[in-house]
Amino acid sequence: MTPTFDRAAFYRTIWRWHFYAGLFVIPFVLLLAVTGSFYLFKPQVERWEERAFQNLPTQGAVSPEKQVEAALAAFPGASFNNYRLPERSGDAAMIHVATANGRSTRDVFVSPQGKVLGSIALEDRLMEIDKDIHGQLLLGKRGSWLVELAASWAIVLVLSGLYLWWPRGTGLAGVVWPRFGKGRRIFWRDLHAVTGFWISGLVLVLLTTGLPWAGLWGSAFKTVRTELGWVKGEQDWTLGGEAPSMSSDPHAEHDHAAMMEAMPAMPATKAPAIGLDDMVAKARAEKLAFPVIVTPPGGTGRLGRPGMEEWSIRSDAQNRPLRTTITYDGAGNELSREGFGDGHLADRIVGYGIAWHEGQLFGWVNQLIGVLTAIGLITMAVSGFMMWRRRKPADRLGAPTAATVPPRIGGVVTIMFVLAALLPLLAASLALLWLFERLILPQMPALAQWLGVKSRKASVQA
Repeated sequence: MTPTFDRAAFYRTIWRWHFYAGLFVIPFVLLLAVTGSFYLFKPQVERWEERAFQNLPTQGAVSPEKQVEAALAAFPGASFNNYRLPERSGDAAMIHVATANGRSTRDVFVSPQGKVLGSIALEDRLMEIDKDIHGQLLLGKRGSWLVELAASWAIVLVLSGLYLWWPRGTGLAGVVWPRFGKGRRIFWRDLHAVTGFWISGLVLVLLTTGLPWAGLWGSAFKTVRTELGWVKGEQDWTLGGEAPSMSSDPHAEHDHAAMMEAMPAMPATKAPAIGLDDMVAKARAEKLAFPVIVTPPGGTGRLGRPGMEEWSIRSDAQNRPLRTTITYDGAGNELSREGFGDGHLADRIVGYGIAWHEGQLFGWVNQLIGVLTAIGLITMAVSGFMMWRRRKPADRLGAPTAATVPPRIGGVVTIMFVLAALLPLLAASLALLWLFERLILPQMPALAQWLGVKSRKASVQA
C-alpha cells in the first residue's frame, strides 16, 4: 500500500533542517552582515583614510619620476611596484613599494611637489582588515573554508525558510506584513518570516555572487572554466583571499602571436625607451575610472602578481564593467587593450555579480540596497534567536520534534543532492552529519535526547 503524504510530518522535517542550519549560520550571518555593510563603502572609507593627502597646492609640481624617487629615498632598499594617479587635482600620488626585506608593501603618498607626506601598510588599511574578517575570519585559508561552509548552509536556510513561509490560506497578514497586537510570540515569528520574504532573493544573490571568491568553490569554478575553454584574459578576483595561481607560462593568457600580427612592422633600429612620465601622461589622456594604476615592466601587477615584461595602464575600479587594461612595449607602442566587454561571458557575469556584491554596480543605490539587506539579515538572526530562546526547554536544545512518520520527501532529497553537487563543502558536511548520526549518536543517548534526535536503540525497544 502506498504511504499517504503526511503534510505535518513533512513540515516538521523541513523545520528541523531550518533550525539546525540557522543554529550554525546565525553567528556568521551577524559577522558577515556587519563587515559586508562596512565594505560597501570602501571608496568613501579609503577617501577618508587618505584625507591628510588631499586638497594640496599644485604650484611647483614635479614629475611622476621625481615623486617615485622621493618615495624610494624615504624607504632605502625598497623597490617600485606601481604608481596610482591622483583621483583629483591637488591629491597626492600613491606610489606602491615593496620594502627592502621583501616581506611587506607600503602605499607611499607624495605631494605634487615631491614631498613624502606619509605611508600606509597594506595590512593596516581599514578595508583590508575588514575584507580579511569578512572573507577569512582572520584565519587565512581555513577561515575562508568556514565562510564558504556557512554560505552553503545559508542557502539551505533561505530555501527551507521560504517553504516554511509559503502562504497556506491564512491571508497576507503575517506573510507580507507582520501582525501587531497579537503577543510577543506572533510578533517575533512574523518579524522573522516577513523580513525573510522581502530579502530572500537579495540574500541568495549575495550568497551566489560571493562563491567565485571562495577557496574551494572558486578553485573548482576556475578548473571548470579552464576545461571548457571559458578563460579569456586574466582572472581579476581572488580565491579564498589569495590571487589565483598563474600558469607556468605567465604570458599564456595573452595571444602574443595575434598581437604581433596586428602590429605594424617595427624598424630594426633600437627604439628609445619610454619612462614613467610618458606613461602617466598616456594614462591621464585615457580618462579611465579611478583608481588608475601604472605598472612598469617587472612591477607588481593586478592582485599582487608579477607584471609582464611591458608597461601597463589599468583601471581597478570596483565597478568592474568600468575596468580597462592597456599594455605598451618599451617604446610606448600599444600592444593590447582589454575592456570588461572583451572578457568571456562567464567572467562578465561574475564581474557584474562581484560589483553588485561590493555595492558598486549602481552607485549609492546599490550601497543602500546592500545595507538594507544586511539590516534584514541581522533582524532575521535576532528574531530567530528570540524565537528559539522563548521556546527552548531547560534540559534540551529545543529543536523541533522529529517526525514520527517518515514523510515522502523525494523532491527535497533531490534538491539537497543538487545543492550538494554544486556546493562541495555542503556535501562534505552532510556526509559528516550522516556519519555522526549513524555512528556516534547511538552510543550517546543523552546527547541524542538533548539534540532532539530519537535514539535508534530506543526506537528498537519501543
